Amino acid sequence: MIIDICDSYEEMSRKATDIVVENLRQHRDLMLCAATGGTPTRMYELLADEYTDNPDLFSGLNVIKLDEWGGIPMNHVGTCESYMQEYVIYPLTVSSKRYISFQSDPDNPKEECLRVQSLLNNRVIDICILGIGINGHIAFNEPADFLHTGCHVAELSEKSLQHPMVSAEEEKPKYGLTLGMRDILNSRLIILLINGIRKKEITKALLSEKITTQLPASFLWLHPNVICLIDKDAVDTA
Repeated sequence: MIIDICDSYEEMSRKATDIVVENLRQHRDLMLCAATGGTPTRMYELLADEYTDNPDLFSGLNVIKLDEWGGIPMNHVGTCESYMQEYVIYPLTVSSKRYISFQSDPDNPKEECLRVQSLLNNRVIDICILGIGINGHIAFNEPADFLHTGCHVAELSEKSLQHPMVSAEEEKPKYGLTLGMRDILNSRLIILLINGIRKKEITKALLSEKITTQLPASFLWLHPNVICLIDKDAVDTA
């Protein structure tokens, strides 16, 4: 894992953007696995700026949504889908044929996971964008005695339910739908973004290089091609 401590959130976001753009120049039809939430937002905004200047660069881009809050309507303001449409799909003009997405309110959540898994099994994720939860989760792979390999229905931890996307909403998600650890670790390149003072404790735990299912992000140390961009606010300098 390459660790790069950035002076600011803006610098972290620009470095991530540069990596994605450079890979797109070499591989126009790459598959991008996109996380949602506050951490990657500026990176997506910068990619949208790049699209304005060079739309052809994104003409073959494929996107898969990393995870989704389950049990709430797809058009709910708090879904990952609403975020994806606002920051990724619409700004980068990604057609439905080039977009794999969990439904947030499927009749059968397990079958929905099997559907997404079947689509993913025929593809390779070229770049996986990840954040880290304050409890160490990546996607909705929550701390547990064991982790799941593939797409699955996740029981959400109390810390995950405190996420800003849903914490203030009256209608709370009942579960999560998520890619599994194998799906993530099969990616050719992983970009892990960490920012904010609230992430200091979990960043310190991650940087200890101790691998445990109680800190799912620690398994990224086993991957041969991870770039971890951290803004200085998330680093314990004491």
